[in-house]
Amino acid sequence: MREKEPKLLITFHTTAGAMAMEKQCKQGGLPGRLIPVPRSITADCGMAWCAPPEARGVLEALMQRESLDTAGVYELLL
Repeated sequence: MREKEPKLLITFHTTAGAMAMEKQCKQGGLPGRLIPVPRSITADCGMAWCAPPEARGVLEALMQRESLDTAGVYELLL
């Protein structure tokens, strides 16, 4: 069993929002990937962007700049 690490999770209201986040992050060379939302969190579309916690500032700036439709931002051990 692997050791749990702190992760930043960004959840979305829609699948389109999750896909827009993935597209913007890949274009900008930002860290992270789409994962299924953990059971400890509820999200409308069931997908979340998972990234290192130290990327929070740059990802929040991206979400604001691009007006991405997010449901929540969480820091968890995964």
